[in-house]
Amino acid sequence: MTPDALIRDNIYQISECGNGPEKTNKQYTKEFKEEAVALVRDKAYAVSEASVLLGIASNMLYRWKGEIASNPERKSLLTDERKGLSQLRKEVKNSRMEKEV
Repeated sequence: MTPDALIRDNIYQISECGNGPEKTNKQYTKEFKEEAVALVRDKAYAVSEASVLLGIASNMLYRWKGEIASNPERKSLLTDERKGLSQLRKEVKNSRMEKEV
C-alpha cells in the first residue's frame, strides 16, 4: 500500500485524551502500523521519508519497526499474508482481463 493510500484510507482512530475535549490522541490501528513499517521494510522508503508522508513522528515509526521485528511470529504472518494478497490481486487482474475479452 502506498503512503497516499494509507492517508486516503485514514485507517487510524482519534480518541479523546484526559486533557479535555479539544486535545486528541491518535491511536493507530494495527493495520496502519504494519503497512507503515512495510513501506520502510519492503518498499525501501527511508524512515524519515515515510514518517513525513504519513504525518507521524519518525521515532514512532522506529518503535513500530522494532516491535514488529521483535515478534517473529507476527512478522512471518505478515509475510504469508502479503504472499496471499499478491496472489489474490493477480487472480483478480486475470479475471478482469478475461471478462473484458
